[in-house]
Amino acid sequence: MEKSEVKCSEHNLSVHDKTILDRIFNPNLPVSDLEEEQLEDIEEPETESILKAKQFEVEGVKAAEAGDIMLALDYFNKAIEQESGRPSGYNNRAQAFRLLKNNSAAKDDLEKAVELSNGRGKAACQAYTQLGLIHRLLENDEAAKADFQKAANLGGVFAKQMLISLNPYAALCNQMMAEMISKVKKGEMV
Repeated sequence: MEKSEVKCSEHNLSVHDKTILDRIFNPNLPVSDLEEEQLEDIEEPETESILKAKQFEVEGVKAAEAGDIMLALDYFNKAIEQESGRPSGYNNRAQAFRLLKNNSAAKDDLEKAVELSNGRGKAACQAYTQLGLIHRLLENDEAAKADFQKAANLGGVFAKQMLISLNPYAALCNQMMAEMISKVKKGEMV
């Protein structure tokens, strides 16, 4: 059964319809699980070397989640040494660099991830999104928009949200819609 065929209990709305209404009435809330990114994942062989690189990445993510960014960085370096042609290792190391506020090193790794992925698939989407965030942090909105657009074209939902937030007309529209909804809820408009 497709998502749009599943019925919600409220007013017999489909899940898709409810999701759209949620986005209209709560535009600043995070995207729901119903709008997960459907990203193309590039197949890679399951060689011993790739599996070992993936394990280093898993350990790096665990270390980062535990707050030990230097240990995470060490694991990501090992993953890249193990398989230097995998964009995922560069994406993960870039995230560690961003947490260490080393945007220059993060940007270099993200550009390498884009190059290795040929600008396609999940790794490229993640790299473009992170590049967009770095540009946004550096207040370079035009570069941020370009990177978010590339990520959005690859299916990145977060990147699409960022594009909307960078669009002054969309922000104004969201503000006007929120004010109108507020007035309706208070009974000021019928």
